[in-house]
Amino acid sequence: MKRIALLLAAVAALNACAVASPKAAADRTGAGSAVASAASMDSERDIVLAVANPIDPPAMHAGSSLLGYAPSKFYGAGQRAAATLAELKRSYGMREVTGWPIKALDLYCVVLKPPPGMPRDALLKALASDTRVQLAQPLHDYDVYTSKPLAKGPPANRPSAPQDNDPYAALQRGFVETDAALAHRFSEGDGVHVAIVDTGVDAAHPDLQGRIRDVHNMVDDDAAAFNRDGHGTEVAGVIAADGDNHRGIVGIAPKATLSVYKACWYPAGAQAGARCNTFTLAKALAAIIDTDAQVINLSLGGPADPLLDKLLVRILQDGRIVIAAMPPDGDVDGFPVDAPGVIVVRVSAAAAAAAGVVSAPGNDILTTQPGGGYDFSSGSSMAAPHVTGIAALLLSLAPRLDARTIHQLLLRSSKISGGRLQVNAASAVETVHAKQNTLR
Repeated sequence: MKRIALLLAAVAALNACAVASPKAAADRTGAGSAVASAASMDSERDIVLAVANPIDPPAMHAGSSLLGYAPSKFYGAGQRAAATLAELKRSYGMREVTGWPIKALDLYCVVLKPPPGMPRDALLKALASDTRVQLAQPLHDYDVYTSKPLAKGPPANRPSAPQDNDPYAALQRGFVETDAALAHRFSEGDGVHVAIVDTGVDAAHPDLQGRIRDVHNMVDDDAAAFNRDGHGTEVAGVIAADGDNHRGIVGIAPKATLSVYKACWYPAGAQAGARCNTFTLAKALAAIIDTDAQVINLSLGGPADPLLDKLLVRILQDGRIVIAAMPPDGDVDGFPVDAPGVIVVRVSAAAAAAAGVVSAPGNDILTTQPGGGYDFSSGSSMAAPHVTGIAALLLSLAPRLDARTIHQLLLRSSKISGGRLQVNAASAVETVHAKQNTLR
């Protein structure tokens, strides 16, 4: 108990000393249109529908097409997609909540409300047999996987690289147990672009300044809430908190750059964690496809979802590395953990992991908090970004590494720590570094 009290007192002290930061001036809008409020959507009732959205012929003059003057009221929808949607809404009496294009899949998607008195299942059954419809499904909800336990004390001391001068690094259980400081002798994630799909992030946090390249809000237009969001701030700190700055903590890959896609939010008045839905996650994944992000961190999950699966398959086909947190119940049948090629991460435990599942520290992880502070957090949401950071270290050394090779490296280089087999950043990085030297 005395050790716990001392740790909590230390956290309170460092939070009191945190530097108050000005609001970040980053873009927090969605992809080119006003952001619909995801919190207003009803996952018990609403549906997601997609129609084909082929590229229309070039316009003959402003506001026209070869089909004649017919400006689309649907943002990003071609003339044929707009006409199809209008017909479907009239035919079924549905009301649109919002819509958005997914260029990578040649689809235009909408969130719709079924007509009053019509069961959602009945509507989906009818739409499934309508040849105008490419996809029709329920609007699903998703959760982040984190909790806030009391810290159990600092980890055992490990060797530190000489340049590590971040004052609270010794309290970072995951950083110490994975020997990340030793890995930094060869790589700090320079040049690697990581996308975080999560809540918002305190981009002005002193330990995240310079690490965040851009931010995007797929949930709403509330910039203040974006800055206050805790879960994404925690994930960002584990991955890439600035190192060697005489302040706070250090990330697993402190030279990596981050893009943040807010797809999850905290429901008003609820004590539960953040939630996401099909709409917000689909917008985030579609946006990532158009970027050069090499690693995607998904510390969240939920039911299988046809639209999200299509987007994830496209991302994996593009050669991106996708790191996903295992659900607390260990079920790997939903999104995103059931997609072949996704690297699934659980919290390290004494019991052996399922085949192919990577184990990483996830209990009592000291990381960044909104308002420039620090605190402990636990769950597979914290385990996954440790692995994301290690993937960034590896890609910085060998940019052509694919997901399968990185997955195998993570498993083969894992070591026993505290009686548990878990990833080891130093071992993985040293393996790649030695191979690179051999090839020179």
